[in-house]
Amino acid sequence: MNKIHPSILKWNLFLLIFLFAAPSNAQNRKISLSEAIKIGLKNNFQIQIAKKQVEIAENNNTWKNTGRYPTIDFNLNSNNSFNWSNNPASFNPRISNITGGLTPSIDGRWILFDGFKYKINKQRFEELEFQSQTQVGIAIENNIRAIMVAYYQVIIQKEQLKTLEEVIKLSKERIDYQKTRQEFGQAGRFEIVQSSDAFLNDSTSYLIQLNTYETTLLNLKLAMGIDDMNITYEPKDKIDEKVKRYLYSDLEQKMFSKNRNLKQLMISQKLSQLNRELFEKDRKPIITLGSGISFRENGYWQSGKNPITQELYGGDFSSNLNYYLNFGLTFNIYDAGQRKRNIENAKVEEEIAQLNIKDLKRALSNQLKVALQNYNNQLDLLRLTEKLIKNAEENLLISKERFKAGQISSFDIRTVELAYINASQSRLNALYNVKNTEIELIRLTGGLVR
Repeated sequence: MNKIHPSILKWNLFLLIFLFAAPSNAQNRKISLSEAIKIGLKNNFQIQIAKKQVEIAENNNTWKNTGRYPTIDFNLNSNNSFNWSNNPASFNPRISNITGGLTPSIDGRWILFDGFKYKINKQRFEELEFQSQTQVGIAIENNIRAIMVAYYQVIIQKEQLKTLEEVIKLSKERIDYQKTRQEFGQAGRFEIVQSSDAFLNDSTSYLIQLNTYETTLLNLKLAMGIDDMNITYEPKDKIDEKVKRYLYSDLEQKMFSKNRNLKQLMISQKLSQLNRELFEKDRKPIITLGSGISFRENGYWQSGKNPITQELYGGDFSSNLNYYLNFGLTFNIYDAGQRKRNIENAKVEEEIAQLNIKDLKRALSNQLKVALQNYNNQLDLLRLTEKLIKNAEENLLISKERFKAGQISSFDIRTVELAYINASQSRLNALYNVKNTEIELIRLTGGLVR
């Protein structure tokens, strides 16, 4: 009875492991990139928070909130008292008095002139609303980029998994081939062991790659904001391998006009300018108009009798109506230089905002140059790896025929297989890097969000 070599047992065990470790497709859902982005934008909390900030900014951006219109208040006051006296020397030794009054009034105040600050305040609210909308765009932009990177990463890792599956199949075929040769006495245990070791190494690589692939699936769900662990989303789109060359001058022009982070700083500069204008308006006089009307109804009651007429005092009512219309003028003559300091500080803040814009432009230009250089390098590398993979495929095909013809050894064909794996993975990595750097170029130039 022939004994089974331990390597063969180990190979069968490994075969069972990676078969059972393979992900089940029962709960898998195929999804396009556009669908993934749509789901991710809906689930992203940062986008939801940014949109709530827009609601606040929109509520604040009204003329009513600028001080342009008068303020009118309704007041209602009551004044009541009770007095009791005990004076034996009086004609009425014990007397109690009750008085009460109710005064409703309407008061209005209107700033007729303060340097027209309300116009500047309206501009501030408009800029703040635009700033919050730009922040929404940045949040959407970041989320789209994360989803696209995760989506393409899943595709690349799955393609690498397919390559290893193909190599495992070749290794398995070579084992079967050696076993057949052994039956005819053309191969010995050494050839079987060598083929089995190659299969085991390929199986190990497959399991490692499988774990990497499953991790990228989780990363895609995380980017999409999916918490359900019972559903796996797999890309149904392919990576568009059509690539193009970009000119730095065109990209830079788009970046300076559409980059959202740059827009944020420009809004901050505008807000600094408006703050400085507001402080300058403090030098203007303030003219106000105040107007109002009040009505008072009084009630009075006293106990006891009139000592002369012997009639009960009893009670009575009285009323009073008052209306006023007043003008006021306020002009600050001296404040120990506070207004001047405020204006000077506001000018410095405006200069700081301008410097921040220049600094960001410089940083963005450098990022754009690096990203474009990486993109072009990856394009060249992709072209080389495409030629390399063609040579590797042809070499593998020829080597299989030569191996069956006994012209090369198992070591030789294994070397060819490893070269094929490396070429395939190099091409996939180059393709992923091309798309990744292209996404960065589009993001820098404000093209991810329309």
